[in-house]
Amino acid sequence: MTVSDTSRLVLDEPYARPILVDGARDLASITDRVCGVVERPTPPRAWYVAITITSCLTLMLFAMVGYLIATGVGVWGNNSPAFWGWDIVNFVFWVGIAHAGTLISAILFLLRQKWRTSINRAAEAMTLFAVCCAGLYPAVHVGRVWVAYWLFPVPNQMQMWPNFRSPLLWDVFAVSTYATVSLLFWYMGLLPDLATLRDRATSGLKRGLYGFFALGWCGSARHWQRFERAYLILAALATPLVLSVHSVVSFDFAVSQVPGWHTTIFPPYFVAGAIFSGFGMVVTTMVPARELFGLKELITLRHLENMNKVILATGSIVGLAYATEFFIAWYGGNPYERFVFLNRALGPYWWAYWLMIFCNVVAPQFLWIKKIRTNLLFMFVISIFVNIGMWLERFVIVVTSLTRDYIPSSWGYFKPTAVDVCTFVGTIGLFLTLFLLFCRFLPMVAIAEVKTILPAAHGHGAHGKHGGEGRPGREVSHG
Repeated sequence: MTVSDTSRLVLDEPYARPILVDGARDLASITDRVCGVVERPTPPRAWYVAITITSCLTLMLFAMVGYLIATGVGVWGNNSPAFWGWDIVNFVFWVGIAHAGTLISAILFLLRQKWRTSINRAAEAMTLFAVCCAGLYPAVHVGRVWVAYWLFPVPNQMQMWPNFRSPLLWDVFAVSTYATVSLLFWYMGLLPDLATLRDRATSGLKRGLYGFFALGWCGSARHWQRFERAYLILAALATPLVLSVHSVVSFDFAVSQVPGWHTTIFPPYFVAGAIFSGFGMVVTTMVPARELFGLKELITLRHLENMNKVILATGSIVGLAYATEFFIAWYGGNPYERFVFLNRALGPYWWAYWLMIFCNVVAPQFLWIKKIRTNLLFMFVISIFVNIGMWLERFVIVVTSLTRDYIPSSWGYFKPTAVDVCTFVGTIGLFLTLFLLFCRFLPMVAIAEVKTILPAAHGHGAHGKHGGEGRPGREVSHG
């Protein structure tokens, strides 16, 4: 019986867990497989096609931002009474996408979940790319981009100081803190693998670049001890950020007096939705990436199935939040709250609300079925629905409450402009361009961490290909 047959047999056993690393993999072959993606002379042809398309979208984003700065925010569809439009909708959407990386990396690391090892690197990278897309909107939606530094507590020529009671300032501190800790956490985990690429480099330029960013890593016992201690501290720091960042973003709405926003359910509701959309984006990107770069033996169906289970759980929580909102609107006896929620379901934006319900509540329920949960096509389609649904959720929350305010004479209907649409599509291009560059020039899978879950890491096999002087299961990189 071949190894692949054995893997399939394990998958079919009702009481057996699917394996985390498929195929006959030892420590050296793990290194060769992951580093081979970076070291190959040319990437697959599909990579060139994808990077061409996403680069064009990114250029369109820069063009739209330049046009916005030169002309003013009037080119957006924001108008009375919908002074918040696609800018805040997309900001909250991208911040939510950024949550999966920190959850997979920090919380699952603290809980000692071994299945995180093959997907944490890519998820962490997507966190950083999503934060870049999210941070763009607060900078440009203030209108005067050239004085955006007024948001920070630094002296300026006008002797004006930030209003620390403003939710806009809360977002600045929350998102910047989240981005800083996520960047440190991602870069810390990269150090051993960068040293591996340095030692395997065939050109002086690559050896110099990877060596510079590896910070002199040599794989000694002292390096590993300090690395693991620092990694644990960063994981402990990043864990509360999963709850705090999107809770602070939800305060943008919850602290206002606008019907449909002024509610205490928003912080946990937004956090669950952020994890939901973040895992959906990880599945959306990892399914084609593992096929394109030949990493199916490292990013197995068990990893994807576990992420689908998280999507199912958080999607159910989001569905419960939707029902709770309607119940509280009825039970609270506030006529304005009742009207807002009935207007969401039956008003002019009914199509967005019911499409949101289908994408976020109905579609994930198919993941209860194991055959669908482990089918690449079905899970990819469902993850696309999740991403669409979570964007629609932010659209429904922002627009329906603003366009139907207290005074009927001020009611309006929000329509995005072409600049709105092109800017958002451009951020998708920026996100995918950064992800494609990451897949090409950095190891997608954490080599050192994957080795710790192999049988050879526990004394049943040889050490890494450079010798056995390092910690078990981790390749030693000599300086």
